[in-house]
Parts: sequence; structure tokens; C-alpha cells
Amino acid sequence: MSRKPKVRYKLDSGQIKCLTDEEVKAILRAADEIIAVGGRSMLAKILKGSKDKKVLEHGLNHCPVYGYYQDLNLQEITNRIDWMIKKDYLEIEYNDRLPLLVFSEKGWEIERETYAEELLQKLIKLLEGKEYSFVHELKDRNRGMILLLIKKIRQTNNARFIPLLKAWKEIEYKKVQAEIQKAIDYLIKEGSIF
Repeated sequence: MSRKPKVRYKLDSGQIKCLTDEEVKAILRAADEIIAVGGRSMLAKILKGSKDKKVLEHGLNHCPVYGYYQDLNLQEITNRIDWMIKKDYLEIEYNDRLPLLVFSEKGWEIERETYAEELLQKLIKLLEGKEYSFVHELKDRNRGMILLLIKKIRQTNNARFIPLLKAWKEIEYKKVQAEIQKAIDYLIKEGSIF
């Protein structure tokens, strides 16, 4: 029994010479949904807003940038993805025979900031209802991104975050608990309620 060969790919950025910062962030945000489990064609489908069975099965239609490039065709979107790979925002690694997308260091730096800001906005909305079970979804996320999120919470100077932070601290690991406690202490001392 012979082993199947690796699936080959060829990068083609077409006529794309540059992308806006917004486009780079949108592509990275969509890629975050499939990092190390999906490739260029799946990423293009998310950005297109495809109703493909696999996109819907995996809930990728709930990605905040789903359909970002709805007015472009899949080849035009793939050209942009390939540009991102050529410019070292994304990389391709093989898992057995399939080429999968992963973040480069530069790409992760941007996505970490984008995603931390997205989570901050979600937590701000939670302050109204005082229902904080969402914090369970923060556990086991990338530590660097979580520490950035805690820093962003602290920078709001909003003492209304204290009950949420206390709920979050109860379920976290020791290192993250320590950072959450520092944020709580800071908001008790410096924060204001608004």
C-alpha cells in the first residue's frame, strides 16, 4: 500500500500589490477560526460568506468577518490570502499530507490585538447583565492574548469590571489569577464607575 502524496499548492497573489490594514486584520481574524485545521480554500469560503456545507457544519458562518469579501469571487479572495502568505502574515504547514494555515509571528501579533479588543467589547456588553458565564470560554485560550485582554480591561479604568474579574479569577490558573487580581486591585484603587 503506497502512501498518498502531499497535496501541493502554488501561491498566486495575482495583481494584488498591497492590502489595507483593515483587510489584513479581517483575513487574520477569519484565519483564526481555522488555524492548523484548515487551508486556503476554506479561508476563502469564510471571507466570501459561502454557504458551503463544511463552513456551516463548523459554525464558521458565525465568524465576525464572515462574508467580508462577499463581492469578490473565490479566486480574487485566494489571491489576497496568497499575498498574506507571501508577506509573512500567514504560513503553511503540512499535517500529514494536507497544507494547513498557521500564523506567522507577525500575523499572530496583529490577530492577538484584534481578538483581545473583540473580547473586551464582548465583556463590556456583559457588564450590563451581570451574567458572567462567558468567562469560562476564556480559560485555556492563548496566554499572551489573555494577558493583553486583562491589560485592556485595566486600561478602561472601569470599576464595573470588578465582579466580572472576580468570577473569571475563580476558574483560572494561578498565573492568570495573579494578573486578574492585579487588575482588580488597580480598578479598586484607580477605577471609576461609569
